[in-house]
Amino acid sequence: MFGIPVADLAVLVLALLGAGLITGLLAGMFGVGGGAVIVPVLYQIFAFLNVPEDVRMHLCVGTSLAIIIPTSIQSFRTHYSKGKVLMDVLKLWAVPVVLSVLAGGVIAAFAPALVLKLVFVLVAGSNAVKLLSGRDDWRIAPELPGTFGMRAYGVLIGLASSLMGIGGGAISNMILSLHGKAIHNAVATSSGLGVLISVPGALAYILAGWSKMAILPPLSFGFVSILGFALIAPTSTLIAPFGARLAHRMPKRRLEIAFGLFLLAVSLRFIWGLIG
Repeated sequence: MFGIPVADLAVLVLALLGAGLITGLLAGMFGVGGGAVIVPVLYQIFAFLNVPEDVRMHLCVGTSLAIIIPTSIQSFRTHYSKGKVLMDVLKLWAVPVVLSVLAGGVIAAFAPALVLKLVFVLVAGSNAVKLLSGRDDWRIAPELPGTFGMRAYGVLIGLASSLMGIGGGAISNMILSLHGKAIHNAVATSSGLGVLISVPGALAYILAGWSKMAILPPLSFGFVSILGFALIAPTSTLIAPFGARLAHRMPKRRLEIAFGLFLLAVSLRFIWGLIG
């Protein structure tokens, strides 16, 4: 099927389903879209399928953003029902986030894969350090900045998320906690960002990849893999509400350590690939 031996295809399907389970859990627990899991898993799978290096990272990022759409919607609905979402923050971030996500999609169409990998390493690596440190007392300021500062944060979140294929939670969690917001509010609010980022982001990557269809693998829709979406999205969407409920019931230190170690390992893997 699709030129892949049946045994290899079975392994790929299991890997994608497993990624969906982890993605849904992380989306609910941490308010992240799960791109930090999806992108590296897809990267290895697309390498196995001999997807050209020039478009491999772009296909990972675009597919990740598409998968995040249903996952983030489910996660946000659950967190919103708990009354923990900071809607005033989301309203301030909405316009700059959406516009910068679209700009990121345009940049990605012309940017070499190296740029996307570097953005992923910088954001994932810094978040890994924050998670592993266990320091909840690190603060930039006791309160969030004014309108201009919040919109600047929105631009940063949108651009970085669009270039690395994440739902923005990894960045917004860090920003909100560094400004004194409780972790449960940070996680809940970050889940809403996934919706704002993933929809325009996925559309931008579909359009950006349209001219590359000749070298993309079968069942690609621009820079979105239909196969990857079909196997990961349903699983992650089903699991996301469970993760969100867990987030409000249990201390997350062990999961923070596990997620931090995963992000660190992924960052080191990409660094090795860049210098190797």
